[in-house]
Amino acid sequence: MVKTISKIGNSQGLMFDAALMDLARLKTGDQVNVEVHEGGTITLTPLRPKLSPVEVSRVIKATMKDYAGTMKKLA
Repeated sequence: MVKTISKIGNSQGLMFDAALMDLARLKTGDQVNVEVHEGGTITLTPLRPKLSPVEVSRVIKATMKDYAGTMKKLA
């Protein structure tokens, strides 16, 4: 995908269309880590919060509850 650097106020930037944002699973306000590599390559890496053990446990319990019947049939 080719993008053109545009003037945005007193800065320059890239506009990410909705399709690109969806593919990268990004939304307005998300943070990304920006790295510049030797040769000028730029890498953007989304910063996604890590789930706490409590949150993981909650999701597992909810999933098991939602699919209890299916799990019993599979056992």
